[in-house]
Amino acid sequence: MADLHDSAKAHDSTEDNLDKVVTLLRKHHLVKNLVHKQAMPRHDLVESLVQKQHLAELHALLDDMHPADVARVLEALPLDDRLLVWDLVKAEHDGEILLEVSDAVRGSLIKSMDSDELLAAAETLDTDEIADLAPDLPQDVIEDLLDSLDAQNRARLQSALSYPEETVGALMDYDMVTIRADVTLEVALRYLRRLGELPDQTDKLFVVDRDGGLKGVMPLQRLLLQSPDANVSDVMAAEVVTFRPEDEATDAAQAFERYDLLSAPVVDGRNRLMGRLTVNAVVDYIRQESDSDMLSIAGLREDEDIFASVWKSVQNRWTWLAINLVTAFVASRVIGLFEGSISKLVALAALMPIIAGIGGNSGNQTTTMIVRALALGQIHPDSAKKLFTKEIGVAGLNGLIWGSVVGLFAYILYGIPALGVVMMGAMTLNLLLAAVMGVSIPMLMQKFGRDPAVGSSVLITAVTDSGGFFIFLGLATVFMRYLD
Repeated sequence: MADLHDSAKAHDSTEDNLDKVVTLLRKHHLVKNLVHKQAMPRHDLVESLVQKQHLAELHALLDDMHPADVARVLEALPLDDRLLVWDLVKAEHDGEILLEVSDAVRGSLIKSMDSDELLAAAETLDTDEIADLAPDLPQDVIEDLLDSLDAQNRARLQSALSYPEETVGALMDYDMVTIRADVTLEVALRYLRRLGELPDQTDKLFVVDRDGGLKGVMPLQRLLLQSPDANVSDVMAAEVVTFRPEDEATDAAQAFERYDLLSAPVVDGRNRLMGRLTVNAVVDYIRQESDSDMLSIAGLREDEDIFASVWKSVQNRWTWLAINLVTAFVASRVIGLFEGSISKLVALAALMPIIAGIGGNSGNQTTTMIVRALALGQIHPDSAKKLFTKEIGVAGLNGLIWGSVVGLFAYILYGIPALGVVMMGAMTLNLLLAAVMGVSIPMLMQKFGRDPAVGSSVLITAVTDSGGFFIFLGLATVFMRYLD
């Protein structure tokens, strides 16, 4: 309960800070506009003093805020206000804030900074943090940054940049504590005291041999509770969950959840310790993937700033709108095939959106479940057939239940028993179609190396719309003599 309470307090604090920042910005703009319009002696001096008053308050407020909270405030401000606030942030916090903000907002902030400012911001970060920021930095800044690092950190940064974004190597942290297996716990404790402080998320030390090979891990709990005279080799945990830098980050995230890890060693092909993976890096990755999937389902890219220009937003959204337009034309042509049937019974025009709409919703439910299962690695080729059969069963039962409901509804409205039967049959068949496509579309996309979340809902809606119209109007045409 304490953690939940602290989380709620942190959220409230962030909201309060945002409200305070917005209030100060509103006052600043209001007074600035009023003073600007007034004719008075020494107008420029008065205007400058008035502006500095509110900006000084804003500067003091930002100084007291955590970099993560400043990042959230920046993301919630329109571009002009965002840049005004960004200029007031202390330079030593620039790097931390750039790491916290979204990719789109980071781009707008970096664009407003010159090379010297970017270099100074990056130099305040650790090697693994620089690697996270590097893809957004200009090439000349990266080159200057590499030149400013010592040989060890330069090699680490170059190594981190060589790994693809979705791998463990890209998330790897080089800040860790290693000890030898042939020393006593007392020696290890003296070594830790000399260090002064431990890297964040340190729950274990890594036991290595002379060549850097990983022998095991020493949980801090064992280090503190066991006899100081015991050897590290006798107390350490030899069975360790390890990762390779080329492993998929998604697989590592699942392992962290499965084994309740706070940190884990990353080793090369010869089992030599290269770095570690920490829970904060995994959580950040999961959050980014969740945000990306949420946008991808609707066919959106994740690099759109919510306050981006109209043109940039149009560029981000036009692709799937164009696909929607094409599928809408297909649906309209399907309806056009049955103009004769619709002209004979106008009720068909009023009822057919029900079939398409329910089919689309059902298909999106199936697709969402499949995309989630694929992301969690829960679908194996051997189980795919059973999953497919299960979804067909769910769709068939839902089709019969809700098809009966809409069939009864159609009968009550129009007094035509055959129309109710057609509605029930069309509903059942369209839900079966939705189930088939809801399973097939994301699985086929993954098979061909595409993100199964990208545009899945758009495609399933297109199929169920056209298919629903065709099934309903086709059945109505077949049974038209019973509908007159």
